[in-house]
Amino acid sequence: MTGQERSEEKSECVSLSPMMEAVPAPPQSERVCVFGTGDLGRSLGLRLLQAGYGVVFGSRRPHSSSSLLPHGAQVLGHAAASQSAHLIFIAVQREHYDFLVPLANQLKGKVLVDLSNNLKKNQYPEANAEYLQSLVPGAEVVKGFNTLSAWSLQNGPSDANRQVCPIVSLIMLSLCYLPGVLASFLQLYRGTKYRRFPNWLDRWMLCRKQLGLLSLGFAFLHVLYTLIIPIRYSVMFWVTEHTVSLIRENRTTMFDTTTAWHDDSYLSLGILGFGLYVLLGITSLPSVINALSWREFSFVQSKLGHLTLLLCTAHTYLYGWNRFLSSSTYKWYTPPGYMLCLVLPSVVLLLKLLLITPCVDRTITRIRQGWERGADQRNPKDSQPLIP
Repeated sequence: MTGQERSEEKSECVSLSPMMEAVPAPPQSERVCVFGTGDLGRSLGLRLLQAGYGVVFGSRRPHSSSSLLPHGAQVLGHAAASQSAHLIFIAVQREHYDFLVPLANQLKGKVLVDLSNNLKKNQYPEANAEYLQSLVPGAEVVKGFNTLSAWSLQNGPSDANRQVCPIVSLIMLSLCYLPGVLASFLQLYRGTKYRRFPNWLDRWMLCRKQLGLLSLGFAFLHVLYTLIIPIRYSVMFWVTEHTVSLIRENRTTMFDTTTAWHDDSYLSLGILGFGLYVLLGITSLPSVINALSWREFSFVQSKLGHLTLLLCTAHTYLYGWNRFLSSSTYKWYTPPGYMLCLVLPSVVLLLKLLLITPCVDRTITRIRQGWERGADQRNPKDSQPLIP
């Protein structure tokens, strides 16, 4: 990850763990109320705190849920919380709206923002907002944030294009070489090459070329997007903002040698991997295939193909760098996409490493040359020399 990418990620992605602290809002700031202390309520509350609002959470168990909320927010019972703000966000499911009925008088004239979504279409005869309005007729009910998930509120407007394209490309490249590895182990287990592969494996091996070309297409999109990152408005804005803040505070940043080596290694592996990627795509063209011998085609598609997978996997590992060991990386206690996508290529490379060990490779080579396990015991005459 380059310095500009890190600046963009830092500006666009805000981490939120259950115990993350937020800057408390000043006492004179406008207060808002959030009913519900679940994932969506906590994420929305933190964003409101960061925007400068005072946040009061309304909970049926205020004492037990206070430890989960962002620092700087108050947590009270529903009745007390409803009196503290004019704007109230309802971050609870429709099935739990009954607690609002006793609060109907206190909610008169207040604005209720309904955040709920039903699990199924036409699950109820009326919309959730209509039902909420019938329970609290004196309040002003509006809908909001129905297209935002708790994950989106937590991470902010993270740019999916920066990770989706390389993740899909790496997984599809792994799927190109996984069936060959499975076929080798199946031949090794059977001890012969004269038995057909299962139908699903046979079909998988026949569509490897299409998978490789799609993988190359996503790799092209990843490279193009990486090239235009420096000219994006958000990146230029945050780089300029950082530079101006350093000038105003009369500060300088020291050159980090470790970060420089990391960025150079990360970019170098990516460039080498993409170059071999393009070579694999070129040798897949019919006009080029007809000009290559089988040995040349096998060398490019097999040996250079696995080398491409190794370089791209190492490129992704360097993207994670030391964040694999940081607890803040695992938002909601789940690993990010660039970590999950490393599972399949790592498995493929480990299996291929087992296949190229001398003892296993020698057996596989003999099987592909026509040797069958147990052939000497079934035909003892075949083991006798032709000339005495």
